[in-house]
Amino acid sequence: MFAPQFSLTALPRLALAALLASVLAGCTTLGAAGPSSGQVRKIEGGDYAGGQIALVELDPEIWRRVSAFEQSQSLAQRLGQSGAGEIVIGPGDVLDVALWEAPPAVLFGGGAVIPGLDAGAQNRAVLQQVVDGTGAITIPFAGTIPAGGRTPAEVERMIVARLAGRANDPQVSVRLIQNDSRNVTVLGEVTQSRRVPLGPRGERLLDIIASAGGTRAPVHQTTVQVSREGTSAVMPLEAIIADPAQNIRMRPEDVVTVLHQPYSFIALGAVATSAEIPFEGRGISLAQALARTGGLRDNKANIRGVFVFRLEDPAALTPAMRGATPATEDGRIPVVYRLDLSDARGFFVAQDFMIRDQDVVYVATAPGAEIREFLATVTSLAFSAIAIGNVVTSNNN
Repeated sequence: MFAPQFSLTALPRLALAALLASVLAGCTTLGAAGPSSGQVRKIEGGDYAGGQIALVELDPEIWRRVSAFEQSQSLAQRLGQSGAGEIVIGPGDVLDVALWEAPPAVLFGGGAVIPGLDAGAQNRAVLQQVVDGTGAITIPFAGTIPAGGRTPAEVERMIVARLAGRANDPQVSVRLIQNDSRNVTVLGEVTQSRRVPLGPRGERLLDIIASAGGTRAPVHQTTVQVSREGTSAVMPLEAIIADPAQNIRMRPEDVVTVLHQPYSFIALGAVATSAEIPFEGRGISLAQALARTGGLRDNKANIRGVFVFRLEDPAALTPAMRGATPATEDGRIPVVYRLDLSDARGFFVAQDFMIRDQDVVYVATAPGAEIREFLATVTSLAFSAIAIGNVVTSNNN
């Protein structure tokens, strides 16, 4: 048998052919940054966690709808505003009750002289009363007084009415000296969890947090939940500080929970940096989010395929968009918002559309980007093969 003979001058062509064959055989394994824009669109109506995925084109109308929903979830909108109001007595409160009687004193004679008046002009008796569980206090010669749910002025009038005909021109002063029924509970990531009594001026939310020593976590990583009469609302602390309208007045029995909750979104696809990216509690827009990824990759990004994946509250969507779309078990709808940046007006929408915690921002790969990458790889390998062959030929000459 004869061994095949090859000339050295044929080596470059053989090497090039072998490399091209190897690349062509493996071209189906070239990776991609993720699904194409068309593939993302095909998921509309698909199933996720028992819900049905909705694809929504992001335009000014949709932005206004989502923005209005987000505003409706604020503390001021969900819980409402309240005035300072009068102090109302409740069980557990301690009252300082002062009783005066004009001379000749019949019931309270011999008491201390009131400063500023002539000696012996009036006499008084001072006593402290703890409001019992039924809201009542007991006053000598006046009997049981139902003080619960009434203001100190109302209790004063009730006692005077009871003493009429027994005391000589009675006068009464009722003062709340220990507030045990009008409190706000604050707990969580604060210096000291405690019950904060409400005064007559009407303390606000930030007053309550400050009374507990402030937050232990940084402000931009702190979320505040206020629970009131079966309704709860949650907002970032930074947003509450920035908007005075959200610094609502507190009501008795409110519960304030301070949470350490850093906010972040996930960037994937044809962006400069794919990563989980933190952001401030006051929020960032989609345009800012794209900028924090380093921007779109010029050689790969499809500007018609910028997507935001989100589990959305049904109230944020119009009835037409919701349709008969079933929600997930927790009552949310999986939504994909699509933004077309080939239309320059889309940049205004990107400036207004706000990113939420745990959103996924995905930029699809442009059509043909993989082919261009493949051809660039083939070209690079071809020139490498030719260079290797030239070196071999030169050495053998």
